[in-house]
Amino acid sequence: MRYGEGSGYAVPERRRAVAQGNPWAPEDRVGAFSHLDEIYETRRIRCSAMPSTFSRSDIELPYVHALRPTSLTDYLSRRPVTGLLIAKDDRILFERYQYGRTGSDRLLGQSMTKSITGLLVGLAVADGALRSLDDVAGTYVPGLKGSEYGRTPVRALLHMSSGVDFGEERDGGHDLTVLWRDMVLGSGLFGKKGTVKSIRQFDRRIAPPGTRYRYASIEPDVLAVVLHAVLGRPLSDYLHEKLWLPLGTEADATWLVDAEGLEVGHFGFSAALRDYAHLGRLLACDGAWGGTQLIPARWLYDATTVRSSEEYLAPGHSMKFGYGYLLWLLPGDRRQFALVGQNGQRLCVDPKSRLVMVQTALEDIPEAWELWSNVCSQLA
Repeated sequence: MRYGEGSGYAVPERRRAVAQGNPWAPEDRVGAFSHLDEIYETRRIRCSAMPSTFSRSDIELPYVHALRPTSLTDYLSRRPVTGLLIAKDDRILFERYQYGRTGSDRLLGQSMTKSITGLLVGLAVADGALRSLDDVAGTYVPGLKGSEYGRTPVRALLHMSSGVDFGEERDGGHDLTVLWRDMVLGSGLFGKKGTVKSIRQFDRRIAPPGTRYRYASIEPDVLAVVLHAVLGRPLSDYLHEKLWLPLGTEADATWLVDAEGLEVGHFGFSAALRDYAHLGRLLACDGAWGGTQLIPARWLYDATTVRSSEEYLAPGHSMKFGYGYLLWLLPGDRRQFALVGQNGQRLCVDPKSRLVMVQTALEDIPEAWELWSNVCSQLA
């Protein structure tokens, strides 16, 4: 009953959910993580009228955990996973759901949204709307001029190395709670701030930009404001045109919007599991889809590798995983990377073998990395 089975995985009532915020209590997570659009304001991203479907050859992959032979089905029975999908190129090898979810449910990606924001930055650069990653955010957003985030280059924001003090983990996530209250809910202690003012209140620099990695959810929010300024339209519309439609997605997606109606750069994207897999396949193919280069291959290579001048971002330097352009870089000799969200959301990509694993879940599951390693050892 821990995850709401007794209530039929009911969607938490809006007033209680908003007051409680994110993360939700365990008993609310199945409903909240698959029906975010019933709790908060979102913008819909329409699927393709001509969906591109995967072929299938379902297999039960063996899996060794704690030196004991086991299986993917056993992994699911032990872990609070709502959906697990493994695909190689255009073929789904494994797809299962739990907690009453199905392939038709839109499942919340949590902070995987940050990586989607990063991809849109790359597309805006390719389109010439955003001129250079070395431009500072204030170049494009007049309201940020004179602030520390306004003086931060786009590249440093992509690397979460702005050097601006944002305490993601300080005092129980105090700064993120303040940002959520002011920007998303629009209910600040001193009246509505609006998106830019909500960002500007964090205005103390503690390191030069581009020198120190520090996880900060506000940085993709700054990038989202930049994208809104240079594109002049909703990010959902741009995503639909550039990726969601040409990928032949099977279902509509949704994206959380803030109190001003702007997409939230760090959180709130929801999609069906197979459509996350479509996105993963695109990344595994270095941005190519059906003979068309949807995302520049050079951008994806730069987004998933570390330059010699930025060794502080490399896997194993100051943390196990490395960090690219709002993408996590996995350790090892192969170029592998992942979109990662709180409470166990994962989209893992191995470009060399075109192998993809998508997991949505209700709790953080460190074992997921072991599972990915096992899958790669067999299929990559």
